[in-house]
Amino acid sequence: AVWLVLSLLVDVGAEELCGDPPATSTHSIPGPHLNTEERLSPHMPESLRCDACHAIAFQIEEQLRKAEGKMGRKVLSESDYLEVLERSCSQGWESYGMQDLNGEKHLVGPGLPRQEPMTVMVTGGPWPGRLSKMCHSYVGEQGEVQIYGAYRQGPAALQELLCHGDKGACASSKTRGPHPPKVLQNEL
Repeated sequence: AVWLVLSLLVDVGAEELCGDPPATSTHSIPGPHLNTEERLSPHMPESLRCDACHAIAFQIEEQLRKAEGKMGRKVLSESDYLEVLERSCSQGWESYGMQDLNGEKHLVGPGLPRQEPMTVMVTGGPWPGRLSKMCHSYVGEQGEVQIYGAYRQGPAALQELLCHGDKGACASSKTRGPHPPKVLQNEL
């Protein structure tokens, strides 16, 4: 009798296990909708320039730190930091892309704080070329000596020079960044 009861229980369990698989819940996460400028322009869209600037400052800092580490933390010679800055701007930038986070588009990647694991990130396409172009533009506008000098003062000085100065990508009230827009003296 015990044998019969056990065999019936096993058969019932087998039917449950071999029947239709249990219903699984699926989640659909749409990719960010890119407007015409975001898809086709060779330049970084205005709304993403502050994020891009922080990514560029991070990469320049990382490359200069690695180069100094190889030299035993000595100050780099001019030819060395010129080479490092060129290499920083000419890198692939493939680890950067765009995500739609809470209805706002942001660049994401190393050195950028806004990254959500359950969103779609659009990488490749125009983003690597735009970042490289912006990086070369910063080096050309600011100059290698000034960029390396700011790096030697610390990450905040490099970000201030590239991103938050009067003409920086994060200085405009139209862009979003970790620093609020600066208040002018006469407005106080």
